[in-house]
Amino acid sequence: MATTRPRSKKLADRALAPAQALWRLYPPGESPYRFQAKSAADAVHWQDRTRKALHRLLMPPRLRPAPLALRRLESPDRDDFVREKLLLRTRRDSLMPVYLLLPKRAPRPLPVVTAFRGHGYGVKDIVGLRKDGTERKTPDGYHQDFASALRRRGIAVAAPGISCFGERQAQFHDLETIRGAVAPTTCTRNAMLAFHLGGSVVGLRVYDAWRLVDYLQTRRDLDTGRLGTMGISGGGMHAFFSACLDTRIRVAVISGYFCHWRRSILAISHCAYNFVPGLHQLGEVDDLTGLISPRPLFVEAGTRDPIFPIAGGKQAVQNARRIHAAWGVPENLQTEFFEGRHQIHGGRSYSFLMHHLAPKLPRKENKK
Repeated sequence: MATTRPRSKKLADRALAPAQALWRLYPPGESPYRFQAKSAADAVHWQDRTRKALHRLLMPPRLRPAPLALRRLESPDRDDFVREKLLLRTRRDSLMPVYLLLPKRAPRPLPVVTAFRGHGYGVKDIVGLRKDGTERKTPDGYHQDFASALRRRGIAVAAPGISCFGERQAQFHDLETIRGAVAPTTCTRNAMLAFHLGGSVVGLRVYDAWRLVDYLQTRRDLDTGRLGTMGISGGGMHAFFSACLDTRIRVAVISGYFCHWRRSILAISHCAYNFVPGLHQLGEVDDLTGLISPRPLFVEAGTRDPIFPIAGGKQAVQNARRIHAAWGVPENLQTEFFEGRHQIHGGRSYSFLMHHLAPKLPRKENKK
């Protein structure tokens, strides 16, 4: 009987690796939902179809909706701002803590930004608090207290405790303990359970963010007609997908995340929460910027970011510019590639947010 001999050992090794066959199933250029619109009218049709597809992929399965309930936990008054801590019920079986930073001297109603953090000790890390809850005056770590930085510029900031981080980490009392076994991280544990149920951690987070905006709309001191979002790393992912689905968000800043998935989360060891089953159907990260267009989008990235390489980020931005151009607003996509690693920069991004969240003054009519 004839046998098939591989032409070389290298070819044989490739044929034995399942990833080689899987990569052939990942050609974003052949995705049925990739952005191909040439005009604003075509783009509107694409958005409607693709946003529904993304919603089906992301939204958590078996949701148990509940009336949005609120409990105020604390409201310390500082010299120039108030930092409220709230507890929101986003679903029947889910509670979410939120810090709301309210600058005192800025005119009401305030523009507001939802701020999403990445890995670390929790949401305290971006609102000017140390892990033990004491005040911190000097920015620290890769988050650089960016929620506090926005608050100092006269913007209200809603910073939630997001799924798997800080107070919302999973407990493992339900796991069988085996001597020598390593307990999974909270992100991995939740991600695997969500995958098993047909959902994702991304979907859990986006749904919570949607409910947070529902709450912000009930406050008379906030102007959700001037609503933005900003996030770093996993928080950048959170802000990105939230802006894709929630059109109430008027402007988005993505830091330390916007990079081709093929060259970042699929090429480098990343946390399990980054993944969404079936997301390949919608193309690459730049295709999905079509769900944000023509709304303003700012991307900042460090030239030495080790987990979201700058080359993949620049390539994604180049493709995204074509998408904004289809809407006739190429200027609404701005970038800053700064010298640095995986961190908030804020060089131009804060000003970008302030510009697009400024109140729209009525035009003065020329008197003849």
